[in-house]
Amino acid sequence: MVSTKSTHSISSTTDDDDRELVALGYKPSFKREFSNLATISFAFSIMGLCSSIATTFNTPLLLGGPSSVVWCWILGATMCFTLGASIAEIVSAYPTCGGLYTASAQLTPKRHRARVGWVVGWLNILGQIAGISSTEFGLANMIWAAVVVGKGDDFVVTQGMTVGLFAGLLMFHGILNSLATRHLARLTTGFVFVNLGATFLIIIVLLSTTPRSEMHPADYVFGTAGLFNQTGGWNTGIAFLFGLLSVQWTMTDYDATAHISEEVRRAAYAAPSAIFIAVIGTGLIGWLLNIILVLCSGPLENLPGPSGSAFLEIMVIRMGKDGALVLWAFVCLTAFFVAQTALQACSRTLYAFSRDHGLPDKGYFGKNSKKTMTPLRAIWLTTIVSVLPGLLDLASPVAANAIFSLTAMALDLSYVIPIFLRRVFAHHPEVMFKPGPFYMGDGLLGKFCNWLCIIWTLFICVIFSLPTIRPVTAQNMNYASVITIGVLILSFTWYILGAHKHYIGPQSNLHEKSDTDVDIKRSTEGDNDSKDEV
Repeated sequence: MVSTKSTHSISSTTDDDDRELVALGYKPSFKREFSNLATISFAFSIMGLCSSIATTFNTPLLLGGPSSVVWCWILGATMCFTLGASIAEIVSAYPTCGGLYTASAQLTPKRHRARVGWVVGWLNILGQIAGISSTEFGLANMIWAAVVVGKGDDFVVTQGMTVGLFAGLLMFHGILNSLATRHLARLTTGFVFVNLGATFLIIIVLLSTTPRSEMHPADYVFGTAGLFNQTGGWNTGIAFLFGLLSVQWTMTDYDATAHISEEVRRAAYAAPSAIFIAVIGTGLIGWLLNIILVLCSGPLENLPGPSGSAFLEIMVIRMGKDGALVLWAFVCLTAFFVAQTALQACSRTLYAFSRDHGLPDKGYFGKNSKKTMTPLRAIWLTTIVSVLPGLLDLASPVAANAIFSLTAMALDLSYVIPIFLRRVFAHHPEVMFKPGPFYMGDGLLGKFCNWLCIIWTLFICVIFSLPTIRPVTAQNMNYASVITIGVLILSFTWYILGAHKHYIGPQSNLHEKSDTDVDIKRSTEGDNDSKDEV
């Protein structure tokens, strides 16, 4: 009896989700096998927490100092909370795998839909691919950093070794992402426990292994004694604000959960709730981790140490080599999860963009495999394209780092466009925004969050665009803004010259018939037969 009720409940929920998807103009093509826990775990995993902090900790610590690490994190996390809430509101209203790309076109008058969808689509894809590549490259460097600590300072890591490991990891993630949705959901469920468990374990062990006499005073952690301008030319205010780069890079890709919404049960509730919970949790726990790292960091002149990672060096100083490497393995595992979930989200974005004929492929990458019911073509396209920035490191590390650095800028810009449209065209007759279950309302709270996150994102994009070290040379120049603008110009040129002929914005595919429909029908009939037997 319990089994019958459970089966009926899941079936009813799936039917409601699919009806909502059909109302948005798309036929159901995925199996909804991500539970609430798996969805929350996915949202936490895409941010990475301890692994993302580990790969970006050098920037605020070595440019602005310990106080920049601590205060910029909580400032940035608070602002990211307004952005996350604004995104969750839109995702709740448009729970499709296109995410904010699909929503942006729905939130603008018809004559602008194609152009807006095109810009947001390419910005989002650009940011996601750069994010996958940079995360995987960071993971490769983290693994080699552990090898350097284990083998000694004499061990030399070459560019070829880093790029080779990077490419191998990406191929492995491509294979993992080729699993069916039910396997991906089961795999993802455990990510959050490793992510948060590793973070709290590091905090506890650092506090227990650092003598009270060696902990820094409060003025060093929170006050002016912890301000160090090591930028070589920027004023202290700008040096302090470079601390925002860590939190903004960590707390991005919020809409990744939206891209799996067609695989999530009760998507209009679960997807935005997971985003909301993950943003709050990552912000607060991340702040605590940063405070403890600074508190136990020791002399600043000893960092980042032989490994090149200040985070790892602090662990080695306090825990010893063996203890640090054991916990570092879990940090690397967390980064592994980030790349896994990021590749899954990006492949669904490419699938959605191809489904809407945004790619010159006649919808080839917008099809699901009949065996796994997942977009295998889009998965491997994402994997192969994500390898390219890393391979570029062999020819020009400066160019590779430039591509990596545009992740947060491209993604955040793709987020604020639909939020801006949501407010500007709120009462336009061709834009009928139908709020989902997660809704902040049209009152002061909703408007305040929306406009504040837009202003903040534009401000942080300026910080993202600044070179962190002066004097500026070809090697330390920040090319993120140049590449982002360049891609926008090229994509617009492409749209004008020919893409406008096949891309008219997000479009319904309800009229299309495919073998996938037959598979879904057979699967549904099989479920019904099972219910009858029960």
